[in-house]
Amino acid sequence: MKKLLYLGNALSQHGINVSTIETLTPLLQNEGYEVIVASSKKNKVFRFLDMFIVTLRYARKSDYVLIDTYSTLNFWYAVLVSQLCRLLRVKYIPILHGGNLPQRIQKQPFLASMVFKNSFCNVVPSAYLRTALETSDLPRIVSIPNTLSIENYTFLKRTSFEPNLLWVRAFDSIYNPEMAFQVLQNVITSYPKARLTMVGPFKGISEEAMTQMAARYNLPVEIKGRLTKAEWISLSESYDFFINTTHFDNMPVSVMEAMALGLPVLSTRVGGVPYLISDGETGILVPDSDADAMAKALVQCILNPDKTQDMTQRARNQVEQLDWQIVKNQWKEVLK
Repeated sequence: MKKLLYLGNALSQHGINVSTIETLTPLLQNEGYEVIVASSKKNKVFRFLDMFIVTLRYARKSDYVLIDTYSTLNFWYAVLVSQLCRLLRVKYIPILHGGNLPQRIQKQPFLASMVFKNSFCNVVPSAYLRTALETSDLPRIVSIPNTLSIENYTFLKRTSFEPNLLWVRAFDSIYNPEMAFQVLQNVITSYPKARLTMVGPFKGISEEAMTQMAARYNLPVEIKGRLTKAEWISLSESYDFFINTTHFDNMPVSVMEAMALGLPVLSTRVGGVPYLISDGETGILVPDSDADAMAKALVQCILNPDKTQDMTQRARNQVEQLDWQIVKNQWKEVLK
């Protein structure tokens, strides 16, 4: 039995969205891997200390150490833990996340080289990151996409569409939640019954700040905060569009889930999103922060229901290729 140590942010118990470490771990365990996970500590310092201690204790007993690697402050976890793995002479595999990671590598090439050029391999979930990182001359890049267990997502075939909008991300400036208000503001002039519901944990933007934003726009917006995956999937049946307003992104799982559920997706054209969504074929892409363009595209989707329905079916067909039953073979090849 292969033994894995997986380091990342397992923070869903603290009201944060479920991350890759929390979705991939049980899938690997079901395939027979023994997986030890760190860390679920909410405090950043305590979380790093937990990762460090667990690495000292278990790394040499593991065949591989998997490290979720992000572009923001959590990048330092990967730097420090990867160097500990080097000292312990343990094979480690960074799993790269974050649409802004190429910029991080450009700004700090020495640190990036320490992490990525000494790894067993570097796993990237999107063609966007692969393309960006190949220009950085990083070795041993392996593409393994983010994955879904597709049987958990029932495709809802919609024959008509109304401006019932669903937004599912963390409330943080990087995901630009204010743009969702602006889209609704543009649409509601033509469709007075248009509505928006926003789901996600409060991260960089507080619940109070979002409430104040809603009051300022004075629009029919419901801010639900964090829901479980099952809760928001059930909620999605009452909506006709999924809007993704982010400034940066890689291969967002919430967008993949919306595609699987049959929701037409309208998104900003940023980071790895164009590698996931083909504009006009499997979704609609607009420039970053262009609420007017997204609103106009949404109206066209409403006015052309047959075309929109075909688009959702193509989107479902695409994400079916990301099912775990397919993707697991790629992980097995890396971890053999």
